[in-house]
Amino acid sequence: MSFTFTTRLPLSRHAIDRDHLSRGVPGLFDQLWADAATRVLPVWHGKILLAPKDHTGAVHLALLSPTSLPMSAQNPSLRVYLGRSLSTDLPEAFGTQIVAVQLDDAAAVGLESDSTRWVGLRTVATVLDDRDAGLFTEALGVLNWHASHAHCPRCGAATVVEEGGWVRRCPVDNSQVFPRTDPAVIVLITDADDRILLGSNAMWENNRYSLLAGFVEPGEALESAVIREMFEESGLRVTDPAYVGSQPWPFPASVMCGFTARLADDQPAHDLLPDGAEILALRWFSRQELQDAGEWMLLPGPSSIAHAMIERWLGAPLPAATELIRP
Repeated sequence: MSFTFTTRLPLSRHAIDRDHLSRGVPGLFDQLWADAATRVLPVWHGKILLAPKDHTGAVHLALLSPTSLPMSAQNPSLRVYLGRSLSTDLPEAFGTQIVAVQLDDAAAVGLESDSTRWVGLRTVATVLDDRDAGLFTEALGVLNWHASHAHCPRCGAATVVEEGGWVRRCPVDNSQVFPRTDPAVIVLITDADDRILLGSNAMWENNRYSLLAGFVEPGEALESAVIREMFEESGLRVTDPAYVGSQPWPFPASVMCGFTARLADDQPAHDLLPDGAEILALRWFSRQELQDAGEWMLLPGPSSIAHAMIERWLGAPLPAATELIRP
């Protein structure tokens, strides 16, 4: 399978060895904190700091030494070992070990009191290099998991963080809980005239449109989820689901599995039936209609897989009015 499409997706890029073998090293964080070469990625409410731009104007994550953290963050309650840098053209040497640290409000203010300097992943995903985009995505995904899995799902006991931040263990029965990712399908549907179907979600402004998407249910194949979700959201029967690529979407814990599908031969294209709960409006677009709609319609932003999938079909950049709205 070719990964050409996947390499275009901002959050699917990476240049990091996750180095899973080191996660179980006894006293891992003590060793890392004692190593002057270790670098720390501070995270606060899902946001990070950027380093000052270098002479090339490139944008990079602010990776700090452990000793440069505020005193309240010197021994943080939550650290995650992200792995080793594989980049050879960055200030950090090849093989540099990197740790994400979850900061509380006091530590974040002590590090940088100007809240506008803390930026979210969707804001900077397209301007970061492969390593930093992968680091930010990895850190956000696992920290979001920690935020929702602080207690044992069996007995409710507070769990203990182990394995470099990649396992939570119940102290009552020693059962382990591992990071979870929720798979979702996102689908570019075409009809016999090669138009695409876009929908407007109930949570958006009425001029925001994107591809239809939905979560995969337990015991369900991805292709089956495509057919079921598209029918549930649009009332249309689709066929021939074909996988095109995937992108992590840690908002809070998804991986978006991109598919194309076509309208079933015996399904009239005009039989649109928005579910009325999630999807309020549906509309078919030709390539020209989509380009003309750029003056009034908001489309998926450049960090999303939907953006890349629509551009792939369109064969041109999306209209300038695009905004961040959906995976």
